Amino acid sequence: MSSEGPGLFSSFGKKAKEILTTGYSSHQKFTVASRSRDGVAIVSVLAKKGSLSTGTVEAKYDCKNNSIYVKIDTDSNILTILTFNDILPSTKAIASCRLPDFKSVKCEAQYFHEHARFTMAMRPSKSPAIDVSATIGTPHIAFGTEASYALAVRNFTKYNAGVSLTKPNFSVSVILAEKGDALRATYLHHLDQKKRGTVVGEMERKFSANKSTLTVGCSYAVDAHTTVKAKLNNHGKLGALVQHELKPKSSLTVSGSFDTKAMDKIPKFGVSLSFIP
Repeated sequence: MSSEGPGLFSSFGKKAKEILTTGYSSHQKFTVASRSRDGVAIVSVLAKKGSLSTGTVEAKYDCKNNSIYVKIDTDSNILTILTFNDILPSTKAIASCRLPDFKSVKCEAQYFHEHARFTMAMRPSKSPAIDVSATIGTPHIAFGTEASYALAVRNFTKYNAGVSLTKPNFSVSVILAEKGDALRATYLHHLDQKKRGTVVGEMERKFSANKSTLTVGCSYAVDAHTTVKAKLNNHGKLGALVQHELKPKSSLTVSGSFDTKAMDKIPKFGVSLSFIP
């Protein structure tokens, strides 16, 4: 499988989005993970959202270039994902299903080339659809598009297009989404060569609603074990978190959010503990 080349369309702006979303929560979550010598990884998650408690158990088994992933939650939903690498040169095949909904079956094929990436997915449900995406370019600059075609109505239900520019110290992406009704632009910049400090900006414009959302954020590694993050948008939503590594691969995250335009409301706080023996 070719490791060089442009990323998938789904990766456009992904790193910037992760800084603005990953780790922020107003709930309590406890995670325990373990991995056996034969390649089986098990993750148990217990979360409390207000008065509602939920739990999931995830298991992943890697065998050579293939893997099987199973996730079971407290609502008796079972998600299964099978991944096969290099069945054909430079390809990946993915099959997924969420039980008891047998109509949720999805089959996907990915092709990796030095200057292109291509994916095709088929959902043979009651309303069958075909999802495709393609990118061309290099690891530094790429142009891409994605679309979803509903076979029953013979119409495109989604089509997006965008461009991504990636350099060692910054990355930019611009995506025209929602059939041309929305424009999303992201910018990520590393403040130093060690990438301890990072600033991010995201702008989303909804043309039909004449509404824009601008979000700025930052991430800074205080030391080898502690990272702080913060974000603020033009609607007054402020979020911040502190993540501290208690031991290798185990961390404690404390996050909070506050609406600066509703000073009478109580700020929301969340705690997440991840433990890997």
